[in-house]
Amino acid sequence: MSNKESKENCIFCKILSGEFECSEIYSDDTVIAFLDIQPVNPGHVLVIPREHACYLKDLDKDVGGKLFQVGQKVAEAIRNSDLKCEGVNFLLADGEAAGQEVWHTHLHVVPRFENDGFGFKFSEKYFEKPSREELNQVAEKISKKI
Repeated sequence: MSNKESKENCIFCKILSGEFECSEIYSDDTVIAFLDIQPVNPGHVLVIPREHACYLKDLDKDVGGKLFQVGQKVAEAIRNSDLKCEGVNFLLADGEAAGQEVWHTHLHVVPRFENDGFGFKFSEKYFEKPSREELNQVAEKISKKI
């Protein structure tokens, strides 16, 4: 584990220990949910496991399931609140190339609305659809490892 991935340097572990404050909205023995301090939109929530796990591969599968179960509850609560919300994105960056900046697995629950300025950017290659043969080859590589 690199220094950036260590529990001692983890801002989320410092929140869990009480060293840093958070605006908590849900907590149980497995996960905690709190508002992101740099929200995409008001109501942007982070759901994190209580156990330190840098990457999805480090996270217990049941805890990973709980992360998404709580994410669903949070999304429903956001939709039922008076916050502006026409849709919800779940975002989980796993690794630096995916945009992960905090080395503690976390699920973003982001309320969305038309023209909110947030979105995904696709490369030109995205619009070039692969052949069925190419798709099947990729599927085989993945399915062999499940």
